[in-house]
Amino acid sequence: MLMKTSAQSLTEQLALRFADRIRSRLLAPGARLPSVRQCAQQHGVSPSTVVAAYDQLLAQGLVHARKNRGFFVREMSPGRGEGALADGPKTGSRAGASPVNATALIRGMFHKVSNKPHPGMGVFPPDWLESTFMPAAVRKVTGTRALQDFSLQYGEPLGDAGLRRVLSQKLATLNVHAEADHIITTVGATHALDIVSRTLLRAGDPVMVEEPGWAVEFARLAALGMRILPVPRRADGPDLEVMARYCDVHKPKMYVSVSVFHNPTGYCLSPGSAHRLLQLANRHNFHIVEDDTYSHIAPEHATRLTALDGLQRTIYVSGFAKILAPNWRIGYLAAPPALVEPLLDTKLLSTLTTPALLEKALALCIEQGQLRRHAERIRTRLDAARARSVKLALGAGCTFAAEPVGLFGWVDAGVDTDALAQRMLDEGYLIAPGALFHAARTPSTLMRINFATTQDAAFWRVFARLRAAG
Repeated sequence: MLMKTSAQSLTEQLALRFADRIRSRLLAPGARLPSVRQCAQQHGVSPSTVVAAYDQLLAQGLVHARKNRGFFVREMSPGRGEGALADGPKTGSRAGASPVNATALIRGMFHKVSNKPHPGMGVFPPDWLESTFMPAAVRKVTGTRALQDFSLQYGEPLGDAGLRRVLSQKLATLNVHAEADHIITTVGATHALDIVSRTLLRAGDPVMVEEPGWAVEFARLAALGMRILPVPRRADGPDLEVMARYCDVHKPKMYVSVSVFHNPTGYCLSPGSAHRLLQLANRHNFHIVEDDTYSHIAPEHATRLTALDGLQRTIYVSGFAKILAPNWRIGYLAAPPALVEPLLDTKLLSTLTTPALLEKALALCIEQGQLRRHAERIRTRLDAARARSVKLALGAGCTFAAEPVGLFGWVDAGVDTDALAQRMLDEGYLIAPGALFHAARTPSTLMRINFATTQDAAFWRVFARLRAAG
């Protein structure tokens, strides 16, 4: 709220608010600032105050003006220092999502805009993840002897043998049959995806990704110099006709998929689509990376490409950040035998090893059934939260672009959610606009909501008010 009694003028307060958000990446490069009229109405100030504030942002090099279009956040210019900016978004077949655009929501996790629930977050609330079994497991494996045996030397290159053994058993319940020696532990699932990309791809290689999809994956591949080929994601799986055309024209090397509880739509792959996709991969000789990040809240019988393929052309990736503790950063991949050594070489070059003590604690939690029971409690709680959240969203005038399942809802707000996100920030809420989930950031009326953090009726009242204001 702008304060007329503040020592700073209204112009200075408004300019500072936008500047803070731009520098903290809560306003991503390429984002359009509200029009002068809209901004004046939103903040209860005169248009001349807004013009003066925007002029200050221009002078600081934080925004640039486009004739007859408005003011836009300027892009960071690579290689020119943290404060250097360029005039507008990059274009070209390898650009994909800007890494800064992609990390805007992640930065929001660390740059708390308020103490209110954040509908745009990708994790469960901390109180959902609290447990007594995790600290107990850590204490059990961190006795004096353990610290001497495991902390004063590098761990096993593939990862803790005990954890890999229980992971092999866990995967078998999903009909994914992987020997312990074909599993590599990583620093989270994102690290596993990065290991696969750096091992199997070279700069300039074409890679198929699902769209909508997670912006960090687009940006990560683009940062490695890959050519991003967006594949529309449908309810039953990827658009196979688009994939076939890509295969004929571009000869892609890889396809990255979230088969089960796809982010952000919640879609699950159908058996028929999975079989046709594997046939296409075999015919055109590309690898499939299956990111099963949401396996802990998904049904075991859900169709997984890796189960059907038997780890021949597929590579399986998962982790425990969503269900256990975001900061434990334990992930893993299961790969065809011929790829294990090349993938391990890449892991060793990037991190040398992974934390054996945490891996041993996790193995204990899995072996004793504590993680399974914890996941069951989370699923039960999530089902109830989802029902409440859906009711509130529909009451606020939204519609669902996909059936509400899993952790996320893919919601049509009926207004530009990029612009709405800025106004929601003024109210202390961080939302995830639909533009974040496309390889090339374009305006969208869609947004992703987290069912666990959208049960607050107060949020939906603010949402409905701002949505109606246009």
